[in-house]
Amino acid sequence: MSKRNLPLLVLLLCAVAFAAGIVELVKLRFETGDIYPPYSTLRADPLGASAFYESLEKMPGISVSRDFRPADQLPEGSGIAYLHLAGNPEEWRELPEESFKEIETFVKAGGRLVIAFFPEPAKSFASRFATNNLEEDKREKPDEKNRDHQKSKLKPGKTAKKKKLLNGEDDQLFQMVSLNKRWGVGFEVKSLKIGEDGVYEPLTVENKHEPGLPESLAWHSGVVMTNLDSAWRVIYTRGPDAVLAERRWGRGTVVFSTDSYFLSNEAMRKDRQAGLLAWVIGSCRQVTFDEAHLGILENPGIAALLRKYQLHGIVAGLLLLAGLFIWKNMAGFGPARETETAGAFVAGKDSASGFVNLLRHHIRPQELLNTCVAEWIKSQPKGKFSALRMERVEAFLRSESATPPRERDPVRAYQTICVLLKRGPELPVPNPESKNSPQNI
Repeated sequence: MSKRNLPLLVLLLCAVAFAAGIVELVKLRFETGDIYPPYSTLRADPLGASAFYESLEKMPGISVSRDFRPADQLPEGSGIAYLHLAGNPEEWRELPEESFKEIETFVKAGGRLVIAFFPEPAKSFASRFATNNLEEDKREKPDEKNRDHQKSKLKPGKTAKKKKLLNGEDDQLFQMVSLNKRWGVGFEVKSLKIGEDGVYEPLTVENKHEPGLPESLAWHSGVVMTNLDSAWRVIYTRGPDAVLAERRWGRGTVVFSTDSYFLSNEAMRKDRQAGLLAWVIGSCRQVTFDEAHLGILENPGIAALLRKYQLHGIVAGLLLLAGLFIWKNMAGFGPARETETAGAFVAGKDSASGFVNLLRHHIRPQELLNTCVAEWIKSQPKGKFSALRMERVEAFLRSESATPPRERDPVRAYQTICVLLKRGPELPVPNPESKNSPQNI
């Protein structure tokens, strides 16, 4: 490889090293999963739920999947457990009528819907302020305030994944129904106690006579269920308030849990409750985790299409061609040629090439000899031949021109001129009419 290509090679190596470093950093971030929201099954740190997902994958007879679809649809079929982790209680206070119908259809067909809320240790100031204002406005103008609140409410989709603004929508199609009125369950936040270190302490919840489950659990959320209908079967309680309950519709069930901590990676390491995890899945053989409501949506692109249609070989071939193209432009396969030093002159043509070019200029045969002699005289330096010899050449040309064209012989005349230029001054001017050769002159 020549020295000329060395800087290019160094630059290419630096670019490859830089790209490899970036890929390694991104890989570390994705492996840790801290770029994903809490309680995502793609997150491997303590706040994620990847341990539960991967454990289910290794169990024989159980298939596990993630739902990244932006469409608000529950999976079709029976025997499916659909887990909605880290939900927001506010989004479940009111749902569109269409959402209730789809959920009930899914459950009645044999599905199991598990809604586990994000652990809120205490009611935030913003939520208390918003609740107080809402109650005051309802007391002042109940009808008008209810209409404004209904129009401005952000509704979750059919599985509380997609939020849509109801301004300008059809009131009948997007009619909001209270969860308390439809299913007989409401939610409230009762703050947890703050420990000496300023951190909220988990409390203990008790088993409500459910066999096969732990008698007590550490609960990390202050959310409790209120106005619970008798159709709900309470599993765990915090004093008089339920925190985990189940209700049956047809062949399926709906489960509400006010805490998602027991499904997290941290709980799997510190306080794993295998019986409770098995109860959450139930008898279902297919488990789907809802990732779309956390903002992790499927965005089909070129890379997704390549993976879907298994076009990895084409990508590898293109990369190989690109590498060969770069290599070809960096170094040739043949031996390196020495660079010729350019002279201070422009190369021209030799006498033979010039003579050939003259012949190609459409010179008539009878004018060929005179044209050659005229060009030769122009190129000769002065004083090289004596005036007497030049006069003899001119006299010969005149006598040659007087000869009929058919009898002229340009080759013989050329040879005669050469003899005239070489012989001495005593040489007589030859007669072109004679057939003697120049050697006989």
